[in-house]
Amino acid sequence: MAQSAHNPVGRQQKIIVPNKHDEKLVGLLHETGSEEIVILCHGFRSTKESTTITNLAIALENEGISAFRFDFAGNGESEGTFQYGNYWREADDLHAVIQHFSGENRAASTILGHSKGGDVVLLYASKYHGIRTVVNVSGRYDLQRGIEERLGKDFVETIKKEGYLDVKNKTGDVSYRVTEESLMDRLSTDMHEACLQIDKECRVLTVHGSADETIPVEDALEFSKIIPNHKLHVIEGADHCYTSHQTELVSVVLDFIKAALQQDKATSN
Repeated sequence: MAQSAHNPVGRQQKIIVPNKHDEKLVGLLHETGSEEIVILCHGFRSTKESTTITNLAIALENEGISAFRFDFAGNGESEGTFQYGNYWREADDLHAVIQHFSGENRAASTILGHSKGGDVVLLYASKYHGIRTVVNVSGRYDLQRGIEERLGKDFVETIKKEGYLDVKNKTGDVSYRVTEESLMDRLSTDMHEACLQIDKECRVLTVHGSADETIPVEDALEFSKIIPNHKLHVIEGADHCYTSHQTELVSVVLDFIKAALQQDKATSN
């Protein structure tokens, strides 16, 4: 069973949600008492404590909108082993979180992800539907790209020969292992095909920095071509982590989410 401590409004409360593999996912709820909740998803080798995710959660809370940021399995405080790939598995983790809140009669009105988390929220919307608002912050459109930068030039040969490849940090320690299976998981995840499955009623905002050094801004333009109900906002000069552009990112995201919530209230009345 999911556990939650009943803390007063305005406090971050730790909530534990089991995923479908019975691994405990750990998250923090910024409780405002609002009926709707925004779920925030971190990126690759990141956690719920990332600057971008934390700033967005606090900003939402300050606007009276509850926000929940959590660690995917194998990351941060959550149980499980870190795996390269795992895009659809993380979409299932997100599903477990959304199910937990709907069991408490709380609607996840919006799902937001940064970087790999941006891909995860789009995959979720393509598979589960029922979500009305999706925010993709700097997600990658072409998952065939961006691998060599992390794994080195001959990564395919090495993995085929050894069955795995160890990625080391600057001090030479093994940071994580990439297996052939996990590499294939990434390579077989087709963002184009998934995005075509997103409901026309689902509004999607893609935000991307024009100076993103990790994922080119062109990927954002590709999303805008294929997602039916899509808005694109490019933040001039912003890098992948919005190092000098947190305020602008927060402002763009909040405006979109608040407008979406108002639209939803208007149509439900």
